[in-house]
Amino acid sequence: MEFDVVIVGAGPAGLSAACRIMQLAAEKSQEITVCVVEKGSEVGAHILSGAVVEPRAMNELFPDWKDLGAPLSTEVTGDNFFFYTSDSGAIKLPNFMIPKPTHNEGNYIASMGNVCRWLAEQAEGLGVEVYPGFAASEVLFHEDGRVKGIATGDMGISAEGQQKDSYMPGMELHAKYTLFAEGCRGHLGKQLIKHFELDKDSDPQHYGIGIKEIWEIPPEQHQEGLVVHGLGWPLKETGSSGGAFLYHAENHQVYLGLITDLNYSNPHVSPYDEFQRWKHHPETSKYLKGGNRIAYGARAIAKGGLNSLPKMHFPGGLLIGCDAGTLNSVKIKGNHTAMKSGMVAAETVVDALAQGDAAPADLERFAEDFKASWAWQELYTTRNFSGFMHKFGTFLGAGLVWLDQNIFGGKMPFTLRDSTPDYATMKPAAECTAPVYPKPDNELSFDKLSSVFLSNTNHEEDQPCHLTLADSSVPIQVNLPKYNEPAQRYCPAGVYEVIEDGDSPRFQINAQNCVHCKTCDIKDPSQNINWVTPEGLGGPNYPNM
Repeated sequence: MEFDVVIVGAGPAGLSAACRIMQLAAEKSQEITVCVVEKGSEVGAHILSGAVVEPRAMNELFPDWKDLGAPLSTEVTGDNFFFYTSDSGAIKLPNFMIPKPTHNEGNYIASMGNVCRWLAEQAEGLGVEVYPGFAASEVLFHEDGRVKGIATGDMGISAEGQQKDSYMPGMELHAKYTLFAEGCRGHLGKQLIKHFELDKDSDPQHYGIGIKEIWEIPPEQHQEGLVVHGLGWPLKETGSSGGAFLYHAENHQVYLGLITDLNYSNPHVSPYDEFQRWKHHPETSKYLKGGNRIAYGARAIAKGGLNSLPKMHFPGGLLIGCDAGTLNSVKIKGNHTAMKSGMVAAETVVDALAQGDAAPADLERFAEDFKASWAWQELYTTRNFSGFMHKFGTFLGAGLVWLDQNIFGGKMPFTLRDSTPDYATMKPAAECTAPVYPKPDNELSFDKLSSVFLSNTNHEEDQPCHLTLADSSVPIQVNLPKYNEPAQRYCPAGVYEVIEDGDSPRFQINAQNCVHCKTCDIKDPSQNINWVTPEGLGGPNYPNM
């Protein structure tokens, strides 16, 4: 199938790009065909975000979004920030001690899954073709090296690689320009970064793993519009960093979660269990007691900021949104910057298409266009965040971030680099103390498998495993027989297990459980695990994440 533009991923960046392309095409009377492919069973099925949404990009894309019924209805009414000192202690920080960019006046608590569903409706109304359930599995190239488009994966291939009765071959989607908007650690984006050496002048990308639940809580414990953030305990006990959030949404629901920075060094750390511990803190449990957990999910976030941003253009296409890493980690927000990157990409693409046969293969102008946008300016003023937090730790690092943002406005006369990849920070297990994780009480804390059940995750069982090992013996050789394989702890879905099989422990991959968070692809210290896309329709089916 031939299109002018193919967009991979129906998230905020991809859908904003699609909408803006069609808006500009209508304004300029250009005929432009746009296709969006999405690996989830529906738009929004794989979207997981906090989320407190800054509406700046939405205001630009659809100035009348309120009249159009965009699902941004819960405006922030309160903004609390805690430093958790212990499992029972916490200090509420006054507003003047919080970095200015983290204040949330005028922002909205929302389900980004539902926002993306709404954006897809707008895109289709503008003439975009949106295809959920089709996983882009391969980048296609012209003979001269330009990106030609993508191929969707074959359906109906058995675990042994044979065609089943349900076999359906994939499709090739060709385009003049292909925009990759797969989200954090995109399967194809990762390949493109390596293929075109897009990151040769940038720091390694840095990541966190965000684990989120949705609860329905008693009305008397609910404060619609209240935003709570915190850092410190429990992560600080293992020298790890990250932060917690709890947002009071509509309908007596709260969105809560814990982000664990993936540069942690202790292989015994389990981000999932750290989250379960945090829910027992009195400042958290006071909202949850008597409530009902209704949803669970997990997703990695790219938090390296401007220093880790690769070159976003290459012959035949662009990387946008979190596929490149446009999240503003000081604000703990990336949806507005992802949307803006997609909108800037749309403007660059439409101008190029207007040139006809003279259109450039490499949209080098995008670098200038993006640098002129407010999104790039945000990333510039917060460029030292990861360096401060990684080099100086949670407490001192947070103080330096406050100084940088509140006194210097993000314009300190230096740039801190952080050149150590997250996977390279792991210490040998014997050098680290293992945290004691209490058993779940099934009231506030729960086991992984019951959590995965709430994510509505499903994969066709008889298909090739999408969690591939370059060398199947490496996990065993590196960490056994001491049973310290870290994958069984950093995975939030129980995908990886070490099975005692007599005197020969066995590394087992339960790919059915995978919620597509990408943590294993990022954190594996041997970089032996490679996440590739499974059949379309597979993975979580988040209703309101």
